[in-house]
Amino acid sequence: MQWTDRIRQVKIILVVAAVVIAVASLLVSHFLVRDLSKEERHRMEVWAQALHALNEADENTDVSLVLNVMEGNNTIPVIVVNDEGGIDDFRNIEDTTSIEGYARRMIQAGDTIRVDRQLVCYDESIMLKRLQAWPYVQLGIVLIFVVVAIFALLSSKRAEQNKVWVGLSKETAHQLGTPVSSLMAWVEMLKEQYPDDDLLPEMDKDVKRLQLIADRFSKIGSLPEPVESSMNDVLKHVVDYMDRRTSQRVVIEAHLPVNDVVVKMNASLFEWVIENLCKNAVDAMENGEGRIDLWLLEEDDTVGIEVVDTGKGIKKKDIGSVFTPGFTTKKRGWGLGLSLARRIVEEYHKGRIFVKQSEVGKGTTFRIEIKK
Repeated sequence: MQWTDRIRQVKIILVVAAVVIAVASLLVSHFLVRDLSKEERHRMEVWAQALHALNEADENTDVSLVLNVMEGNNTIPVIVVNDEGGIDDFRNIEDTTSIEGYARRMIQAGDTIRVDRQLVCYDESIMLKRLQAWPYVQLGIVLIFVVVAIFALLSSKRAEQNKVWVGLSKETAHQLGTPVSSLMAWVEMLKEQYPDDDLLPEMDKDVKRLQLIADRFSKIGSLPEPVESSMNDVLKHVVDYMDRRTSQRVVIEAHLPVNDVVVKMNASLFEWVIENLCKNAVDAMENGEGRIDLWLLEEDDTVGIEVVDTGKGIKKKDIGSVFTPGFTTKKRGWGLGLSLARRIVEEYHKGRIFVKQSEVGKGTTFRIEIKK
């Protein structure tokens, strides 16, 4: 909780800092642009006066200073238009093919100064245009910085959460190891004393089941080596296990192809994923009654497994959150099952798991896809 609050506070600080920087940048740029615009207007007025002086000069007038003023403008685009609409002069214009249209746009913008029978039309310099655009460039940079910072914080949070889950899983496996070993020894002793007891084989299965669970928890956080295994057998084991531990009012059936579907996987972990989906389906059934169908489908180079239940379904607003650590709609539980299931499917087996379909009151279909 403290980590979440800290993340939220850092996000708020980053957003506020970005807004302050953006507003300050826009204000500073606005004042600079306004001052430079006034300065360029003043320069063009001086340039227009120089043009007037040049127009009034005769052969005895020294126009060297006037020419220096006019030649001194090497940044501001200027076009001199006469009253007949012709172009008398222009400076600092790169594209001269549409100079008349450029002059009309200057006139429409009101950037003109009347000089005798001529109109001096001018535009903002390249420097002024760049300065106007610069705040938006800064705003983009700040936005990218904030997004990267928030992404880094979220990644750090996920990494820390993963470490917690991995540590918890391995510690659970370690703690289970000793009592499971003792139970196995006790079962063997009971078998010697009561060889004909019908309950001992079931007890033995449960102890081995505990050992399998401990083994699964110990593998979380590491990358188990996948080996070629039968997906048919995985689904059969799940059906057999769930049949013996759920109400008779819940029907669980596997629909398997005739041929054996062999996939490179860690069968123990993958079996746990299907079991988890089935247990969630049982928990979602009204009055503990319903049906679960496991479909094994071959599609080109992909194997699809669909877990279809007749439970209460998932609300549309919750479908995007079902794989989030800590999310649960049940009164009990930590909300880690589907999160771990996705990790096993996507990280360990390079596949994908998703909610294919869900309707409140009718049921849900989860789909898993992995490469052969």
